[in-house]
Amino acid sequence: MIRMEICLCSFISLLAFLHVVTAVKKQTWPVPYRRYDRRPDADAYCQALYPFCPTGDRQGHIPFMRDDDVISVYRLQTPVWEFKYGDLLGNLHIMHDAVGFSSAQTSANYTMEWYELFQLGNCTFPHLRPDMHAPFWCNQGAACFYHGIDDAHWSDNGTLEKVAQISGHQFNEMAKWVQDDNATGIYYETWTVLSDPSPDASVWFESYDCSRFVQRTYRTLARLGAKLSSRTQTNYTKVYLYSGEPAYLGNDSAIFGQPALKNLAADIRDFYRTFRAHQSMAELALSVMEAFKEVVLDKNFYFYYNFEYWRLPMKSPYVRITYQEVPLP
Repeated sequence: MIRMEICLCSFISLLAFLHVVTAVKKQTWPVPYRRYDRRPDADAYCQALYPFCPTGDRQGHIPFMRDDDVISVYRLQTPVWEFKYGDLLGNLHIMHDAVGFSSAQTSANYTMEWYELFQLGNCTFPHLRPDMHAPFWCNQGAACFYHGIDDAHWSDNGTLEKVAQISGHQFNEMAKWVQDDNATGIYYETWTVLSDPSPDASVWFESYDCSRFVQRTYRTLARLGAKLSSRTQTNYTKVYLYSGEPAYLGNDSAIFGQPALKNLAADIRDFYRTFRAHQSMAELALSVMEAFKEVVLDKNFYFYYNFEYWRLPMKSPYVRITYQEVPLP
């Protein structure tokens, strides 16, 4: 009788174990970029050195084109911060991408781009506010549509090339897609995270930046029937981190609201303190050494994606900027 009870208990325990194992969802890679029902208002704490979309419509409206209009589509690319540093960052292949449009009926030109509301640094690393335990992120990105194409800005050190011709109807359908894409994809992500630099590397996380928006726009135009072509190679900037399989840690409330995880919370804050803004030259020199120790020697990187934290077990070559071709669809 005792033996039967032991067997029964063992059988029940085995069923419970199998239930738990099968209930655990296997992590899929890359982690999908999370979309949201609506775009939240930006926090007043977040401030931009250069205002976002200063000449664009504040509500994000895109003009309606007549269905029989003929719209030229332009590929636009220029070095990041070209307006301030010229071709300096272009020499490092750190480029910004956009799309231009020109109406045959009205002769009006337009530029459309997607970028950070509060500059790249704020989207890549958080602020450590004394009044908040969790790191504070100013990482929203959004589409900006405005009148005109600044020919010199795009062509002097970059690219201004006609890649397609579409109808006004196709343009209007694309505009609907842009509005939806912009309302649901709300935050900027600098990094692409791979297992290694090889062509068959595992992709852990994808970036979400200006070039990805331009590529999605081209794919949408192709889906609507546009024929796209370029006389030059269509390269884009990507910033990579290399790591072993990432370990999920949790969101803000799970990490910074639990006393049991106070050591992890402190480690994350210490990690990001190394990358804080507005450091003196002496502080910056020390931070570079600390970052090298953390990322290269200790092989650790705390990564923020979908408003959740992951630990990356870093691998050589650790960080790399590339300028790679992505053909037009």
